[in-house]
Amino acid sequence: MSRLARLLAPRSIAIVGGGAWCSNVVEQCEKIGFEGTIHIVHPTRDHIRGRAAVGRVEDLPQVPDAVFIGVNRHATVDVVGALSRMGAGGAICFASGFQEAAAELVDGADLQARLLVEAGDMPILGPNCYGLLNMLDGAALWPDQHGAVRCERGVAVITQSSNMAINLTMQRRALPLAYVVTAGNQAQVDLAELGMGLLEDPRVTALGLHIEGIPDLQAFEALAHRAFDLGKPIVVLKVGTSDQAQAATVSHTASLAGSVVGAKALFGRLGIAQVWTLSGLLSALQILHIAGPLSSRRIASLSCSGGEASLMADTGLAWGLEFPSLNARQENALRKVLGPRVALANPLDYHTYIWGDEAAITACFTAVQDPALAMICVILDFPREDRCDASAWGAVIASAAKAQAAGGVPVAIVASIPDCMTEQWAQAIAAEGVIPLLGLAEASEGIAACANITAPGDPIWPVGTGAPATQLTEAESKTSLARYGLQVPSSARVTTPQQAATASADMNMPVVLKGEGLAHKTEAGAVITNLKSPAAVQAAAQNMTCNSFLVEEMVTAAVVELLVGITRDPAHGMILTLGAGGVLTEVLKDTVHAILPVTEDEVCVMLDRLRLAPLLRGYRGREAADRSAIVQSVMAVQAFAAHAGPALIEVEVNPLMCTAQSAIGVDALIILGKEDE
Repeated sequence: MSRLARLLAPRSIAIVGGGAWCSNVVEQCEKIGFEGTIHIVHPTRDHIRGRAAVGRVEDLPQVPDAVFIGVNRHATVDVVGALSRMGAGGAICFASGFQEAAAELVDGADLQARLLVEAGDMPILGPNCYGLLNMLDGAALWPDQHGAVRCERGVAVITQSSNMAINLTMQRRALPLAYVVTAGNQAQVDLAELGMGLLEDPRVTALGLHIEGIPDLQAFEALAHRAFDLGKPIVVLKVGTSDQAQAATVSHTASLAGSVVGAKALFGRLGIAQVWTLSGLLSALQILHIAGPLSSRRIASLSCSGGEASLMADTGLAWGLEFPSLNARQENALRKVLGPRVALANPLDYHTYIWGDEAAITACFTAVQDPALAMICVILDFPREDRCDASAWGAVIASAAKAQAAGGVPVAIVASIPDCMTEQWAQAIAAEGVIPLLGLAEASEGIAACANITAPGDPIWPVGTGAPATQLTEAESKTSLARYGLQVPSSARVTTPQQAATASADMNMPVVLKGEGLAHKTEAGAVITNLKSPAAVQAAAQNMTCNSFLVEEMVTAAVVELLVGITRDPAHGMILTLGAGGVLTEVLKDTVHAILPVTEDEVCVMLDRLRLAPLLRGYRGREAADRSAIVQSVMAVQAFAAHAGPALIEVEVNPLMCTAQSAIGVDALIILGKEDE
């Protein structure tokens, strides 16, 4: 049993404090129908909201399962200590002014550190958080209004923003919220532990996370594996990401991967659905609660309007959804129902010929059912019932339910705009086992997310946090990578123009001359290519203001130039970046990303996702690149990263010159940091 069990599903609640916030907690417990005991602690008041109060925590008549602490931050520390010593099940620390404010130090001691010491083994949420709602058992350690209602099963939601939590409870799409929990500072109990505790409840169907950061990557990874084992998918809305921080710290291109792509790669690796909006989060959770993960992005769309059909196609395709053509069986069945005047396509405008005829509508929807589809969307906008008659719309809901039962493919009823489906209609739809979705964009985002849920991959490599210490030269970087299998050009390091000329005489012409010590050598004029004689090499070196030079054989006949980079993202893991390389890196911005480690097959999939993939395969009769050599080059860079371990900050090969017979790294960068103590 989770150590959070008593806190998340309490039978006895204590409320410490007497302000409006604490009074609100009592009110919400009464409103939600909490059946356990409620105790109040206040040093001067005998009663709050008609309930007797005791003066001290130590005077409570029983050890509480869960406590809402609504006093100031200094008193919170003392109250937590008293509760821990008496064996309370856990506490909500409502007060702010702890670790979230850098200036919050008391007598030279970190207030949050003191809080953790006082808590000991007793779990605490926050500080700086609203608490939790348990709508299954009717427990509300919550100091404000909310829109959630009791349910028998539903989804759990965790957010780091208390205000966002309130907003999510106000949804009107008939999504049952089993738990709503705020994490605050995550001083002790983090998202992963909270998620583990919530998923263990058999009444929870899926988990939604609105997060700003992941404090413990390995714990979060364990959460993903546990969720998959339980068959309870996770959907994440991650905010606060930025490329700018990483772009400012390291000048080379692979560092531009940043935390945005790191988060996306991490969630993909862990089989977690990612959304970008709160509406998308709710839509995805609605799908998962009723239908579970989707098998693909292949959907069919049905509406009685050509305009709606076109808009659904445009919106769905923008989110990467697929609308496969109708097969012969579907067309034959539809033609029998709709007659010759309806053009058959997907999305389908089935017109209004059959409107009001439940049997015909059912036959139409059933005809589209096909095991190759992941979902069928019926576009249906309900009229305003205060001004219009909506009675005929119920037949469409009944038809959708019958078609779903007949064919097995999940059916969603989608309002083209959220305004056109009331909560009452959403409840009626959900009661039939059909998925109510509000808004075409919101629905498309949710469908796309639910089609990306897979089993978590292999364990993620640990990530160090040490500061940069050493940047290897290009020559040192290529020598290091060559030890792990990267093919590099023959080269020589020299310090004078004459030595450069002498070294080039022993190489196959043409050669390249590079001035050392510059991050962007091309822009600085410190890279001269296609030098065909020692004299040309010496003259070129004399025109450079460098203390040392690198002379190397020039790689010709490249089919394409690639970038291979690995960067440290402490929040998400070691990120592999593959993309267009050389001078086109910043221009094309054609990159794909993955969390290490990767397999050769995964590298192949990444290469196919690049926009320049046709060039690799041989575009319009041109030679194809040596794909096997490219894959082995990537694996060589990964092997070096595995050896470097947590000390690695960045390794980049750019460009990797890909010819029809080879893949050769002609420039490289390695930055190492101090390993964690």
